[in-house]
Amino acid sequence: MTKIFVLLSLLFLATSGFVHGSHKKKDHIRLFELKKDDLSIKVTNWGATLVSLILPDKNGVLGDIVLGYDSPKAYTNDSSYFGATVGRVGNRIGGAQFTLNGIHYKLVANEGNNTLHAGPKAFSDVLWTVEKYIKDGDRPRVTFSYHSFDGEGGFPGDLIVSVSYILGKNSLRIVMKAKALNKPTPVNLLNHAYWNLGNHNSGNILDEVVQIFGSQVTLLDDHLIPTGKFASVKGTPYDFLEPHIVGERINQLPKTNGYDINYVLDGAKGKEIKLGAIVVDKKSGRVMKVFTNAPGLQFYTANFVKNEKGKGGFVYQPRSALCLESQAFPDSVNHPNFPSTIVTPQNPYKHVLLLKFSTKIPHSFSQF
Repeated sequence: MTKIFVLLSLLFLATSGFVHGSHKKKDHIRLFELKKDDLSIKVTNWGATLVSLILPDKNGVLGDIVLGYDSPKAYTNDSSYFGATVGRVGNRIGGAQFTLNGIHYKLVANEGNNTLHAGPKAFSDVLWTVEKYIKDGDRPRVTFSYHSFDGEGGFPGDLIVSVSYILGKNSLRIVMKAKALNKPTPVNLLNHAYWNLGNHNSGNILDEVVQIFGSQVTLLDDHLIPTGKFASVKGTPYDFLEPHIVGERINQLPKTNGYDINYVLDGAKGKEIKLGAIVVDKKSGRVMKVFTNAPGLQFYTANFVKNEKGKGGFVYQPRSALCLESQAFPDSVNHPNFPSTIVTPQNPYKHVLLLKFSTKIPHSFSQF
């Protein structure tokens, strides 16, 4: 029965023109808007990308808190992964290689000798299929799908992937799923939105206050590849167990010009959704809470964004936003002690990222 299902799936994809992906057809790039109450988003089928998220500040003034571009087609030349769905394996893989079930796989290196976000042509650089689009109502949503072919980027097996953006009351839920059709394969999908709660064009995020519920980080070598060891955040600039201003200790990290580290989320057991982080912008009064069922959270402060012309002609610079990417641990395929990222036909993948917004600042942030 499984073989019949796989053959039928591949036949359908072949007749639909998606067996080898859609790196072309840029004329088919579209923009989709979802709206519920005062919250609205725009997404594009290029890279299943979040283009904007508009919501009111404490005075009721609407603003867009996601960095990006005015035109959906501009994302075809993006090198910063603004708002993109990243995969098949997000973050870094050391040496652009791994071994699975005794077979050695060589990937395409695009950051020195390593692979970043699955290589130079990955899920963020393809046209996804629109499966469902409900613009408004009780649960506005849009679902995109993509078929990653066996050998794409060096990864084994055919993989069917879907990403759904779903609006709730003052919330955005992003659900990422993957189904391996014929071979075990690593999967780590993540959303790479760049957030500035003050508005995308309000400057840097050094005054924003962050709390991250992770007592440990995965230690890195000089090339930002995990060593396989963990370290406590206590007594280091990475300690956000209690709320801290982003700019308070950021200059103690000269090697990376800011934060770029994976946190081991506390209480990350099974597939339960838990609170991973809170961000507060005191000037706008906006609050974002990050919930996820993933074991890790990458905290990144746009260190490598430089002179990037974005929406309305505003030029983005380093530290103009922060990313809080829920994910598996980087380079998990080369570290058996990390939670497994291997997906099989019998064990599909599901990653949930839930973002809740308000202007009610938590009591623990009131001192700032």
